[in-house]
Amino acid sequence: MKFFKTPLQDVYLIEPTVLGDQRGFFMETWNIETFRKAGFNLNFVQDNHSRSGRGILRGLHFQTEHTQGKLVRVTSGEIFDVVVDLRSSSPTLGQWFGVSLNAENPQMLWVPPGFAHGFYVTSEYADFVYKCTDIYHPASEQVLAWNDPTVGVQWPLPGGENPQLSAKDTQGMNWNETPRFS
Repeated sequence: MKFFKTPLQDVYLIEPTVLGDQRGFFMETWNIETFRKAGFNLNFVQDNHSRSGRGILRGLHFQTEHTQGKLVRVTSGEIFDVVVDLRSSSPTLGQWFGVSLNAENPQMLWVPPGFAHGFYVTSEYADFVYKCTDIYHPASEQVLAWNDPTVGVQWPLPGGENPQLSAKDTQGMNWNETPRFS
């Protein structure tokens, strides 16, 4: 497994080793010892699987309590995955990073606690799976507006059209209203 730094402090792209032949492939996506040797001391408590269709945008979500670190990957289709640093002590506070994740190139993204996270589906559909370091806590879930001009995420929207959003995601707060983490 290879670990690559991104422009945001503590966010990593992770490339698993894929062993394949005419029968298919095998890859290890999580091994506590491999991650510990790379400097990650993670305790995952929940796994999630989301399926979404083309043009759907989920996010930018975060929890103010039970803050979650997430190890995310795509098992079918393709997404544009985005994280925004909400940590007031971070040199990359307010900056965003986006990357295309897909089933053909099985990279994973490590999203530490203290980040808003979301994704936009660019294929017909996409299956998105992720491990979390804390439980889902709906009472503290918040949404940073996907189109906040201060953050300025450059989503790959075809022809500038608006994405499909949940009712909750249409009510996302702007950058100045968004809580910060230490």
